[in-house]
Amino acid sequence: MLNKKLDKILPKVQKPGRYVGGELNSVIKNKGDVDVRFAFCFPDTYEIGMSHLGIKILYSIFNNVDYIWCERVFAPWIDMEQAMIENDIPLYGLESGDPVSAFDFIGFTLQYELSFTNILNMLKLSGVPLLSRDRTELKNIVVGGGPCACNPEPIADFFDILFLGDGEEVDLEVIELFRKCRKEGKTKQEFLMEAAQIEGVYVPSLYDVEYNEDGTVKAYIPHAGVPKTIRKRVCNDVDNMYFPENFVVPFLDIVHDRAVVEVLRGCIRGCRFCQAGFLYRPFREKSVETINRQAKRLCETTGYDEISLSSLSTSDYSRLFELLDTLHTWSEDERVSVSLPSLRVDNFSTELIDKIASVRKSGLTFAPEAGTQRMRDVINKNVTEEELKRTVQIAFNNGWSKVKLYFMIGLPTETDEDVVGIPGLGQKVVDWYYETENRQKGRKVAVTVSAAAFVPKPFTPFQWFGQDTIEMLERKQKLLRESTFSRKLTVNYHGAETSFLEAVFARGDRKLNAVILEAHKRGMRFDGWADCFDFDAWMQVFKDLGIDPAFYANRQRSFDEVFPWDHLDYGIKKEFLIEECKRAYASETTPNCREKCSACGAACFKGGLCVEKRC
Repeated sequence: MLNKKLDKILPKVQKPGRYVGGELNSVIKNKGDVDVRFAFCFPDTYEIGMSHLGIKILYSIFNNVDYIWCERVFAPWIDMEQAMIENDIPLYGLESGDPVSAFDFIGFTLQYELSFTNILNMLKLSGVPLLSRDRTELKNIVVGGGPCACNPEPIADFFDILFLGDGEEVDLEVIELFRKCRKEGKTKQEFLMEAAQIEGVYVPSLYDVEYNEDGTVKAYIPHAGVPKTIRKRVCNDVDNMYFPENFVVPFLDIVHDRAVVEVLRGCIRGCRFCQAGFLYRPFREKSVETINRQAKRLCETTGYDEISLSSLSTSDYSRLFELLDTLHTWSEDERVSVSLPSLRVDNFSTELIDKIASVRKSGLTFAPEAGTQRMRDVINKNVTEEELKRTVQIAFNNGWSKVKLYFMIGLPTETDEDVVGIPGLGQKVVDWYYETENRQKGRKVAVTVSAAAFVPKPFTPFQWFGQDTIEMLERKQKLLRESTFSRKLTVNYHGAETSFLEAVFARGDRKLNAVILEAHKRGMRFDGWADCFDFDAWMQVFKDLGIDPAFYANRQRSFDEVFPWDHLDYGIKKEFLIEECKRAYASETTPNCREKCSACGAACFKGGLCVEKRC
């Protein structure tokens, strides 16, 4: 039962439904019947966390085991946080209302660098020591996983264990080991030493760092008995990999309020800016039969009338039309719409539109990423202007009149001509609308161009590239505005300051732990939210600690530099990334994985497309 003190404060905060639990399909267990309690913490608001597929999968996996009870924990918004502090209410699990400090494991999903301060704030609100070294007992084991785990060094001091790669199997192995070690009376240190032997498990405290005089990393030194490098975990058999039969159905609107089925994992494309495209290799597809069964079951158990086919690039699914036909055998009768959130310019067709006719005509989104062909070749987007024209005219012919285009500015080798090409391409889309003979007469076209600042990320061919300075990015943003002349074309861009800080932590090392800790002490949290982000306060922290953020964000790396993540193995060979970086500077493209294997290294996992004949 939730703490009775909540009755006093919930009527006074925004969206009290965030904090009460009790939703359809939430799991309640008897505390006396379980051995291990896991607090799954999402370091952002309920609406964002409840939209995330990863938490849905792992929540169900854990609770499917009789002796584990997994509960959900989300970051309370500012008003709720203040009310909790004033009324001495610790952060709690939604299912039981018990304080997070009562849990054996406290797990965080690491989706975004600007959520790092929220992690510390949630630990503080839980009454749990922030630093791993201060949590000496075999309890409150703080673990993390997700894309930012590929370089967790800026937050390494706060975590006991980090999971690399797919979590469906390795998480349970670590929980079972914990159960065994506690039964045998072993210490936390003994547990961590044993956990470090499991593939996909990184224990930061068991690795020391040496630095060169110039501040770069010299080497990572493992303690005796632990692996020199930590290899990510991969689940190759995605058809038989666990997937939940139901989701917790929220009481209030969330960002993505629908049933979601993962159709594939990985990506064939090799876009050089895209971290996820390399982190999640090899490319693995579920069968049509599995996807159909999972989608139908989810709609039955949740009541949702929309099913989203989720992946990094759903239109690259090799049996997409067969899948859509199969889904339609029941979805149309049950009035369930099917949506594809990740469509590519180069495989959009009239046939595809016919099969997703139930999708609302509110707008379509595509990501050319760059405004000129030279720039698209640099980033290996492999999309031409002619393909974009063909795609949008197909959409216009079929009733759409709103198109959103995603781009990036600040990409490697970018010139002013490339920047001006972004609104220029948007204007061409406007013009193509009026060239389309079968468009709906009387409707106005609306094209939105959204330009994000490029952030160089680990395990990509652009990990050596120095990010444009804030001044450079703001000048390019001004150039975007000045190059836009039509009212039918809207140009938006994201803040250069948040992108700068994201780049700092994306490529940072352990010296940044002190920065994040000090920022937390000064009240920083929800840095990904414009109404909470305080750039000047962040810069003051760096200044006071004598750390130059430009060293991490704006500095160009040499190919022989040791990265803070070089001891973590995601299967992608550094030599391959170097070659891809050189090809980028030469504006040379690389075929996708279905066309030709590029020997990236992912074949070491012996699964997916890497072992199929077509590759």
